[in-house]
Amino acid sequence: MSRKVLLLATTLLPAAGALADNAETANKSNNPLSLAPGLNLQDYYTPSLYDTNAHTNDALLRGALPMAANDVIPVPQLLRVTLPISTRPDPRNGYSTGMGDLNLFDIFLLKTEGVQLGIGPQLTAPTAEQDELGTGKWQAGLAAVAIDASPRGLLGALVQYQSSFAGDHDREHVETATLQPFFMHNLPKGWYLRSTGIWTFDLKNDTHYIPIGFGGGKAWKSGSNILNAFLEPQWTVARKGDGLPQFTLFAGINVTFGK
Repeated sequence: MSRKVLLLATTLLPAAGALADNAETANKSNNPLSLAPGLNLQDYYTPSLYDTNAHTNDALLRGALPMAANDVIPVPQLLRVTLPISTRPDPRNGYSTGMGDLNLFDIFLLKTEGVQLGIGPQLTAPTAEQDELGTGKWQAGLAAVAIDASPRGLLGALVQYQSSFAGDHDREHVETATLQPFFMHNLPKGWYLRSTGIWTFDLKNDTHYIPIGFGGGKAWKSGSNILNAFLEPQWTVARKGDGLPQFTLFAGINVTFGK
């Protein structure tokens, strides 16, 4: 009997170790508070807007750079830069495609054990090439993240608020808030389920839309790096206002660099 138990244990232990490794790989790639450098290419394609036949697209080039704690700032930081290449209806003719507004935030990791907590300032620069691709305003605000990571996956949220303080005087004041719940459920062999729709609130114009996503992805190691590809359809379940996304297809590939 003891031999059978020992044989069963030696059979299951490597499988359990592989599951743990796969979960750790997926979590490291998906965790927005992961202290590892990364480069992401993500795309939000919205073929269906409420009350219009138009479509939109935002291709996001995003980089993340961690910084260790030091004598001046005693907690680690995570600097994230996002540059969108956007497509929007052109009121004059057809569509405009080009660079949108650059977003930068610097998260200070206040708690790295258990439920991870981070908060820090953010800045959006009016780098859009065309009026319809950006706000024309400098914006500043705060970003805060809470993430609970376990072998099962990730659970948490990213909250952002920003308001315009300078820029084109002919453009409207901007004040927005977003809430992005994170739900990642790990499956065998690096596969996982995901839901990460961004709830967007335009506080200036009193409009909002709330999408719910359901998709999946796979993370795997390539040398010392982690590659992560995913696809997540998102449906708007509540809204106030016209011209807002009805359905969005969110896809991307993330690279997390090892040491």
